[in-house]
Amino acid sequence: MTKEMVNPRNAYGEALLELGKKHKNLVVLDADLSKSTKTIMFAKKYPERFFEMGIAEANMISTAAGLASCGKIPFASTFAVFATGRVYDQIRMDVAYSKANVKIFATHGGISVGKDGASHQMIEDLALMRALPYMTVMAPSDATQTKKLVYLMAETKGPMYARVGRANAPLIYSEKEVKDLKLGTGVTVVDGDDLTFICCGTMVEPAIQASKLLKKEKISARVVDMHTVKPLDENLVKKCAKETKAIITAEEHSIIGGLGAAVAETIAEKGSSTSFLRMGIKDRFCESGDPEDLWEKYELNEKHMVKKAKSLLKK
Repeated sequence: MTKEMVNPRNAYGEALLELGKKHKNLVVLDADLSKSTKTIMFAKKYPERFFEMGIAEANMISTAAGLASCGKIPFASTFAVFATGRVYDQIRMDVAYSKANVKIFATHGGISVGKDGASHQMIEDLALMRALPYMTVMAPSDATQTKKLVYLMAETKGPMYARVGRANAPLIYSEKEVKDLKLGTGVTVVDGDDLTFICCGTMVEPAIQASKLLKKEKISARVVDMHTVKPLDENLVKKCAKETKAIITAEEHSIIGGLGAAVAETIAEKGSSTSFLRMGIKDRFCESGDPEDLWEKYELNEKHMVKKAKSLLKK
C-alpha cells in the first residue's frame, strides 16, 4: 500500500497557525519566501504579527533576536542555504552567544531541491548549527513529526534550528505516535538485531524500505529516527552499538559535521568496536537534477542502503 504523501512545509505553516492562536506573543519573520516556506498562512491570519523582511536575511535574524529580548517567540524562516550560510555571524552573535529564544526554521534543505542546482542545495547547515554552543538542531522526517517538533520549539526556551526538504514526503507517523515525542530523544521505528540505520530527515523513509528488503534476505535491520541531531541521544546510540553488529548513518547532508559525525564521535569516545559507515554527501558539491536521480547518483536511496548494509556486515 502506497503511503500518503504530505509536504512537511505545509505542516510547518499549519503549526504556526495553531500556535499563533495559543501564544499571543508568537511572531513570524520571513525573507521574501513566505509562499515557499508556508509562513504565508500565518501572515494572512495574523498580519500584525508577521514581518516581511525582504531579501535581507541577516537583518531578519538580528530583528528576531531583538523581538526575543522583548519576550516574543520569533520564528524566522527562509531556505536552508540562506537561513544558515548567509547569516552565520548574526546567528552566532545575536542568537547563540546571547542564548536568544529564536527559532530558525529552514525549508529546501539538502540535495532534493533538485533543479535549483548546487548553489541552493544546502548540505552544510546541520554542521554549521551543530557547532554553535546552546543551539538545538533538528531534521524531522515527515509532516506529522514536523508539526510536533514546531510545537516543542515554540514551548521550549533557547536557540533552535530545524530544517526540512522541499518535496512531499511519505507519512511515517500518526499523531498518536508523536504525542510523547521529546527533543533529544531518538525514535526506534523498526527493531532489529543485526544492523542499525540511524537516520534523520528524508533518509528515514528509505531506511525503512531498506529494512524490509533486508528482511527478505534474513538480515534484521533496526531503523532509528534521530530527529534531533543536537543534543544527540547518546544513550540510544550506545544501545544500538551494543545490541547490533554494525551502524550506518544516513543524512541528506555532508558526511562532515552532521549526524554521521555526531554518531561517530559518540561511538569513538565510548570505545565501541561496532562496525560503522556514514552515508551522505562526500566532501563535494552536487549538481542540478531530479531528486530521485540525485539520490541515486549520490547513493542515498534504499537500494544503496541495502548494498552498503550487506557489505558492512560481511566485514
